[in-house]
Amino acid sequence: MIEEPNKEHNNNTEVISKLINVIIALLLIIVVLSVLLYNYLPSYSPEEKIAVKIPQADSNGNFTEAAKLETLKHLDTTHYWQAPDEASLLGENKELVLYGKELIAHTALYYGVNGKIFKSSTNGMNCQNCHLDAGTKTFGNNYSAVASTYPKYRARSGSIENIYKRVNDCFERSLNGKAIDTTSKEMKAIVAYIYWLGKDVVKGKKPEGSGLKDLAFLKRATNPETGKTVYTEKCQSCHQPKGEGQLNADKTEYTYPPLWGEYSYNDGAGLYRISNFAKFVKCNMPQGSSHNNTQLTDEEAWDVAAFVNSQPRPKKDISKDWPKINEKPFDHPFGPYADGFDEKQHKYGPYKVIKDKLTLLNNGKK
Repeated sequence: MIEEPNKEHNNNTEVISKLINVIIALLLIIVVLSVLLYNYLPSYSPEEKIAVKIPQADSNGNFTEAAKLETLKHLDTTHYWQAPDEASLLGENKELVLYGKELIAHTALYYGVNGKIFKSSTNGMNCQNCHLDAGTKTFGNNYSAVASTYPKYRARSGSIENIYKRVNDCFERSLNGKAIDTTSKEMKAIVAYIYWLGKDVVKGKKPEGSGLKDLAFLKRATNPETGKTVYTEKCQSCHQPKGEGQLNADKTEYTYPPLWGEYSYNDGAGLYRISNFAKFVKCNMPQGSSHNNTQLTDEEAWDVAAFVNSQPRPKKDISKDWPKINEKPFDHPFGPYADGFDEKQHKYGPYKVIKDKLTLLNNGKK
């Protein structure tokens, strides 16, 4: 009877001993961890404040730096010329200006096959086939700088030209037709419209977005064969396999103009120069393109220009063009030349060496 309490006492002693050992082990672990933390974690001062950078969105709602940079890359802050508002037109001039716009937009209705003014006096194209949106589109060969820069010297004629001469150049070259009477109501209307478009442009200045946008030269010659592939894939559906274009439903004017053949521009037109055609299509073609939303690469633009302008088209007597041969453009395809390069290179390039040589010649160097 006396041994039972001793047995219970021994059991309690054993439990207490085990607990003490566990506590000692835990204390050792805590000491080891403290040493490790002290030696391997960076020191931290309670007075230091950790700066937390909160992302800030830019004006376009972008948070990441990559998105901000991408937006800036495409952000064009240039103030481009815009046509005046037609609502500002008043008085007698309004009717004349709007008639001029109508003639530019629908030239074929007045001078085409069944023209209201003269029948079959042009190839059936409209002025706005080359001067897009009736001569108002940014880098669409618009008229913004015509009133501010004419009269002016033009090397092609070697003389001072007025707007009437410039308009008739288009009729005789791009429209492959006849010059119109400079005293006619139609000429007066076209000129009134062009003057109205440029009424806010300072004399002698060219506003941003006028004419065609410059295009960097290729380091090689343009390639008509490569251009044919571009044409087939990106142009043919509108302008057709043989470049004949498409007439509208009532056959009165072209929805998509012919790019070569009997009813296209002749070889004296400005677009027959490959550089002009390349600049034109780069910013404007295929449909829906613009200078800030292009669909063709630079190489595609140059090569498709070479293909189109290697196709047959009407001829014009240009024997009196460029009377000073040193003033011929680097891509004028008809000799003689002052720079020593042949017709093939003048037409297809590479162009930079020709332009550099012409610059030296015209600066009095050889």
